Amino acid sequence: MNVSVKFLGGAGSVTGSRYLLTIDNFNVLLDAGLFQGLKELRLRNWHEFPVDPATIDAIIITHAHIDHVGYLPRLIKEGFTGPIYCTEPTADLMELTLMDSAKLQEEEAEFAKKKHYSKHENPEPLYRAEDVEDMLPLIRRKDTDQRIKISDRVEICFRQSGHLLGAAIVELFVKGDREEKKIVFSGDLGRDSDVMLYPPTPIDEADVLFIESTYGNKDNPAFDPEGDLERVVNDTVKNNGVLLIPAFAIGRTQVLLHYFHKLMKQDKVPDIPVYIDSPMAISATYLYYKHPKYHKLKDFNERVFAQEMETNMLVFVKNSQHSKSLNDLKGSAIIISSSGMMTGGRILHHMYHRLKNPQDTILVPGFQAEGTRGRRLVDGESTLRIFGQDVPVLCKVANMKSLSGHADREELFKWMKNFKKKPKVVFTIHGEGKDLEMYGQAIRERMGWNVMQPKYLQTVSLFEGI
Repeated sequence: MNVSVKFLGGAGSVTGSRYLLTIDNFNVLLDAGLFQGLKELRLRNWHEFPVDPATIDAIIITHAHIDHVGYLPRLIKEGFTGPIYCTEPTADLMELTLMDSAKLQEEEAEFAKKKHYSKHENPEPLYRAEDVEDMLPLIRRKDTDQRIKISDRVEICFRQSGHLLGAAIVELFVKGDREEKKIVFSGDLGRDSDVMLYPPTPIDEADVLFIESTYGNKDNPAFDPEGDLERVVNDTVKNNGVLLIPAFAIGRTQVLLHYFHKLMKQDKVPDIPVYIDSPMAISATYLYYKHPKYHKLKDFNERVFAQEMETNMLVFVKNSQHSKSLNDLKGSAIIISSSGMMTGGRILHHMYHRLKNPQDTILVPGFQAEGTRGRRLVDGESTLRIFGQDVPVLCKVANMKSLSGHADREELFKWMKNFKKKPKVVFTIHGEGKDLEMYGQAIRERMGWNVMQPKYLQTVSLFEGI
């Protein structure tokens, strides 16, 4: 039996995670993410998929962020008909994120056509809501910590990774003719100190390890997120401005609500309106008490939701007219909207109106991929292109890394130190640039492991004749 991997994404970039394992004649895809950020990456979403989707036998999903699941409906549209394995919360969140993604793409295609800023005479979305609906019957919901047979020779096991509700590390077991081999995909690893989610599950052995690299070469201690938020909110209120926060609808928004509730209850920041302008974030918040096994708030019901997350002036913005009316807000308020990397969604309309206001503040919480508006904002660019126009950045910009959902360098190494013996090979994935190279070198020096930095579309043999 021979086993190989083809890197269809997430290699040299932090988006588009897609890894195709070929186990003799069985093809299994780990994640099916959308490319984001740099134009050269985004264009890959429109290229012909490197393998015929109809030849893929199964897909395994680590978690529900768009850079890990956002290409799934396109694969269905192009012929994939096999099972899609994931945890229970991931299945629920995936339905939310992909329906939202399809709707956004449809709206943006229509908007581009209306405003004539697309190069195409009739711009089309990558996929539509009906493609997501066609995908839903293929989902196989599985529990964590149980071995699941997905073929005669392959079993998988999900372990909690702590990055997002339902996010998982994937252990994949290959039963060869002579021996069993174990391949581990870290997925995105969370933080040891996350206020809501458990730390990543320790793994003690693997023949092959795929390790995420988002903060692999950066220390990002989460010392005092409450203090950081207190300072930013109070500075904005002092300027009689609006605090705009582009946040992932799942995970980041709920953590922000938790902290704002706490700060207002303790009178560390004034009671001001907090607008959640993301229907998906509203729906995702309720999934926390549907799946209590996957987070620390064990009795997370309606009562606890009110006690732990609601502020006195929390407003859920459910329709587009209400969302547009927020553009006229003057005075102190907080608007939390998605998407987190400012690649689409209602946040763009808010940015279009708020970037020009010196009294307002945009708070960027967490990592921003290269080429995204968020990265350009954090890097201090004077204008951002939104809806075909260059909008001046005159507002204040704050970058708060202590709210990141990714393990930093020391947390990644702490997780790797659980391994009792060296893997045969370690692939550094989901990272970019010189930081990725330096991270790989640090693993070699500190762990003594054989590290490879894969390239996009590269194929690597993992095992031969097992």
